[in-house]
Amino acid sequence: MVMNTSIYDKTAKGREEIATRCHRLAPRLRTLLVMVDGRRPEDELLRNVAGLGLDAGSMAELVAEGYIVLATSYGTMAPPVMEAPEPEPVPVAAAAAPPQSSTAEQFQSLYEFYNKTIKSNIGLRGFTLQLKVEKAATLDELRDLRRPYLEAVLKAKGSDIARQLAEQLDRLMGIVTNPDSLLHPNDRA
Repeated sequence: MVMNTSIYDKTAKGREEIATRCHRLAPRLRTLLVMVDGRRPEDELLRNVAGLGLDAGSMAELVAEGYIVLATSYGTMAPPVMEAPEPEPVPVAAAAAPPQSSTAEQFQSLYEFYNKTIKSNIGLRGFTLQLKVEKAATLDELRDLRRPYLEAVLKAKGSDIARQLAEQLDRLMGIVTNPDSLLHPNDRA
């Protein structure tokens, strides 16, 4: 089987785009750019974003526009055999959590969830929160918006709507919460 094991890394322009969005890269390509880390081979990255309609042409576009650069390439052969690193221990809480989709898919799902629900549930009061969603470059940054988002929904729509949205948001994040603990995702049931 022919594999593309080329490894790409962000250029200064790519890091600048992630931090500031100053080049206005299309959201789907930005998702791929976020995933490029200088460690994972192209095949793995493309498998993770295939559901978004991104492919080798998307990688080529990022290269052509100067957002990423080839860091290492093993050509079309399998990479050299290296010693396998010791597996990291899995925390008990993580083992009990439901299986999660790839980081890119989860990022895109959370991004879309916030975009669809902020305006309809919070209205103009959600403008600052919407800006934070747009500025978010990582999955953790989107996760950090959970509490301010739910507090705003609670104020605007009440506890029933806030609880429903909290359940949807927590499913997207892959966390298990106590249904009686709306704003505290770490309070396990």
